Amino acid sequence: MSKLKSNKIFVLDTSVILYDHNAIINFDEHNIAIPIQVLEEIDNFKKGNDTRNFEAREFIRFIDAISKDRLIHEWLPIGDEKKGQFKVVMNADKIELDAEKIFGDGKYDHKILNTALVLQKENPEYKVILVSKDICLRLKAKALKLPAEDYETGKIKNLDLLYTGMKVIDHYDEQKIDNIFKDGFLELNGETDQMKQNQFFILRNGKKSALAFNTSSRKRIELVGNQRAYGIQPRNAEQTFAMHALLNPEIPLVTIQGIAGTGKTLLALACALEQRRNFRQIFITRPIIPLGNKDIGYLPGDISSKLDPYMEPLYDNLKFIKEQYKQTDKMYKKIEELMENEKIAIAPLAYIRGRSLSKVFFIIDEAQNLTPHEVKTIISRAGENTKIIFTGDIMQIDTPYLDSESNGLSYLIDKVKDHPLFAHVTLTKGERSELANLATELL
Repeated sequence: MSKLKSNKIFVLDTSVILYDHNAIINFDEHNIAIPIQVLEEIDNFKKGNDTRNFEAREFIRFIDAISKDRLIHEWLPIGDEKKGQFKVVMNADKIELDAEKIFGDGKYDHKILNTALVLQKENPEYKVILVSKDICLRLKAKALKLPAEDYETGKIKNLDLLYTGMKVIDHYDEQKIDNIFKDGFLELNGETDQMKQNQFFILRNGKKSALAFNTSSRKRIELVGNQRAYGIQPRNAEQTFAMHALLNPEIPLVTIQGIAGTGKTLLALACALEQRRNFRQIFITRPIIPLGNKDIGYLPGDISSKLDPYMEPLYDNLKFIKEQYKQTDKMYKKIEELMENEKIAIAPLAYIRGRSLSKVFFIIDEAQNLTPHEVKTIISRAGENTKIIFTGDIMQIDTPYLDSESNGLSYLIDKVKDHPLFAHVTLTKGERSELANLATELL
C-alpha cells in the first residue's frame, strides 16, 4: 500500500453518495474507500428524475472525471494537494469475522461491512471508519468493533439553538413602546447590532406589548400590525409575524417551521392568493415520499391519479380558504378560475428540475424531507421577482437517511438566518382545534 497523507480511511456507503454526490471531497486530507457494491447500487439509481437519481449521475461523472484514464482499484488523488486519495475496493476476501455469516448473505450492506473489515485487517496502522446515513448499518458496524459515524456535512450542530426568527424582550422601556405605536417605528441608534436582520420581536412591559420587526436596512424596528390575506387572519403573534414576512415584497425567501396544525401551509397559500396580481403563477409543491420506496409509477391510473393522494393536503388548505366565502362570492370563484387557468399550479417537486422560475410565488411544503442539496437546487432556480417559501416540521421526517439535524430545512434556516433577503418564523401554537392540540401536547 502506498503512503497516504493521513492515518484515516473512510469507507462510504451508498446512502452518503445519494445524500451528497460531492461527499468524497469533504473529508479534508483523509482517504476515501468506495466498496464496489456502492458503485453497483449507484448504477441502479442513475435513471429517473428524483434527486437521488441526479446525485447518482453526478457522482458517476465526478469519479470518471478525476480518474481519467487511470485504474481506480489503486489509490488516486481526489483533487488538489490539500485533499486525500480514493479508490474503489473490489470484493472482499473471506475473513474470520464475516458480516454475511452473522447478519445474512446476499445483502449489499453486509458486503460493504466486510469490505471495511478487510481494510481494517489489512491496514492496522490506519483507522478505518465506516460512514453511513443508515443508523442500523452504523450499529451493525459497531457491533463488529468497526468504528462508524454519520456523514456530518450539512448537519446542524446544536438543534436546540436553531434560529426561531423571533425573540421576546421583557421589561422593555415603556416610553419606547408608546413611541412605536405613535410613530409606527423606533430608531435604535446601534441597538439593532444585537439583532438579526428581518428578526421579529415581542416587546413587553407589564400589560403593554408591541410586535416589532427589525428592518436592518433602515437601522430601526417597525411596528407589525394585523393583516388579512384572502379571508385568513392570524390568530396569534407568531402567525402575525409569518404573515408579515409572507406579504413583505422586500423579502424573497421565507421559511416557516412548526408542528402540525400551526397554520404553516394555510398562511403561505392565503398570502400567495392575496398577492396573485404581483406574480405570473402560484406554484405549490411538496416532495413525494412513496410508500415502500417504490416510485409513483407503481400506482394505478394516470399521472393525476398517482399524484392526488400526495397533494391532497394542499387541496384541503385551498378548500379551507375558499370556505371563508360563499359559493356565490367572486373571491370563491376566483380560486377555481385560477386553478383552471393554471395561475395556481400544484405539482411534485421533481417537475421543476431544469426550469427557471421567474415572477413565481413558489411554496414548497414538507420541506423537512429535502436534503440541503435539494434546497440549494430549488433556490438556484429562482428568477427575477420570484418569492420562495419553505414550510415544514423538522421533527417529522418521512424519508430515510435524514433527521432533524441533517434535513434541508434546518440547514437553510441555520445558514441564512442573518441575510437581508431572508426571514424565518417558528410556529409553536396549534390553531387547528382543541382536540388536535390535546393530541400534540399529551399523546
